[in-house]
Amino acid sequence: MKIALAQLNPTVGDIKNNCEKIIMNIKEAKKAQMDLIVFPELSIIGYPPKDLLYNPDFLETADRMLNDILLPETEGIGVIVGTVTRDEEKDYLLHNSALLLYNGKIVGQADKTLLPNYDVFDEQRYFEPAKKRACIDFKGVRLAINICEDIWNDKDFWERPRYDIDVLEEQYSLNPDIFINISASPYNLGKHELKVKMVKQISKKYKLPLIYVNQVGGNDELIFDGNSFVINSNGERVVNLKAFCEDLAFIDTDELEYLAPLKDINENISWVHDALILGLRDYFRKTGFKKAVVGLSGGIDSAVTCALAVKALGRENVLGVSMPSRYSSEGSKDDARDLAQNLNIEYRVIPIEDVFKSYISIFNKDGNIVGDLAEENLQARIRGNYLMFISNREGHMVLTTGNKSEIAVGYCTLYGDMSGGLAVISDVPKTMVYELAKYINRENIIIPISTIEKAPSAELRPNQKDTDSLPPYEILDDILKLYIEEDKSISEIVSRGYDEALVKDVIRKVNSAEYKRKQAAPGLKVTTKAFGVGRRMPIAQRFRP
Repeated sequence: MKIALAQLNPTVGDIKNNCEKIIMNIKEAKKAQMDLIVFPELSIIGYPPKDLLYNPDFLETADRMLNDILLPETEGIGVIVGTVTRDEEKDYLLHNSALLLYNGKIVGQADKTLLPNYDVFDEQRYFEPAKKRACIDFKGVRLAINICEDIWNDKDFWERPRYDIDVLEEQYSLNPDIFINISASPYNLGKHELKVKMVKQISKKYKLPLIYVNQVGGNDELIFDGNSFVINSNGERVVNLKAFCEDLAFIDTDELEYLAPLKDINENISWVHDALILGLRDYFRKTGFKKAVVGLSGGIDSAVTCALAVKALGRENVLGVSMPSRYSSEGSKDDARDLAQNLNIEYRVIPIEDVFKSYISIFNKDGNIVGDLAEENLQARIRGNYLMFISNREGHMVLTTGNKSEIAVGYCTLYGDMSGGLAVISDVPKTMVYELAKYINRENIIIPISTIEKAPSAELRPNQKDTDSLPPYEILDDILKLYIEEDKSISEIVSRGYDEALVKDVIRKVNSAEYKRKQAAPGLKVTTKAFGVGRRMPIAQRFRP
């Protein structure tokens, strides 16, 4: 059978345009004389639709677009497409479904069985699981169609399977010829390697090929990497679609065993770089914004954020603003200017000194500097107000520049450097920020070398260094990864060789900063556990490990 793999970037709720994009790919597949074309999970409505699924107009529109726009285009070609369907017996219940369309009719349906309810997923809130597993016969080929999570429960791969049902095991008992999985699987560093390893083992185990079609693009905090692939019945990856962009590929199932196996993919910092660019670009495109403004301090975080913005949006759509205070070093001011020149973006210098003096004259009786935390945060808040003024007047979205390490321990200022519409590197640990900077400079110097080499500092008081308040980032990031991403206990972290008092202090800071993170801009997810929707902690709580 000749099958097309259509890796699409849908927009949540833009059902008409999503369908038109699907139709465009169907036409290409028809030209190539394909028997079948496969689209990602919920590709008609976009993933994740969240509480739009409670809106009856949304559901009605999805049904109407399917029947009025898509079905007429399926003459002579099979189409597997993801959408939401109503339960046959109780129409107020919903299924996450894969529909097989052919010759203007729905000729098959496979509902998702395993509904993830962890990390960023909340599918049990919306969907009912499939009542049974099945295969669909199409043009003499028996298709075992499943959806995303359905393949993530192989008892021979996972030490502790999450679900009681093994979807592929049940489908295999029905004598399929091929597995087809449609997915909307969010990206994090290292996930593609794990996924390919898992699916290779599945194909070897059942001696069946598996087609995996994944969504691509950014939707809010989530980034989908695409990277759709085909594994043959020998467990060899023989086809891989592009990463972080839309793609369309054609295969012939009769030839899969004769294709040369592809080399293993080595995920590295370039993947994080490309993911952030895609997530940033799509966040602007899908929310309707075109221009960004970034506060340039001369530090590494704002430099990386600005460089990513230029790559994602174009230099003509990025404004850099330097807002020096009495504590800003000449080196930092020079670095901010040099970065803007290297990126060839519009650049403004707006000092905050006069406004800062006005605040001090109001709150300090003698008008002298006290040097406390309130005065440090005041500088950040003045800068945040400057950027939000530009945003309101000129229509730029403010990009916040805080990294994961700082946000984790509360080393950030509410209504100051946390002010903005998107937190681009909020899931990037500080040590990884430096890796990104070096990758950005791989061909020529974009980020000034002095920015990378100098000791990190907020420059809110004389001679301030981050290490005045925090352990070295190499140590801090390790502790944070163990605590946040791996859910390790204090004793387990200490057993790795870290000082117990330090570990307790870091964890105390993380827990105390929850109220700040609840008010932060949405951030792009690139690690296994990001702050935001994937980590839901109470603010008012008194648990102390």
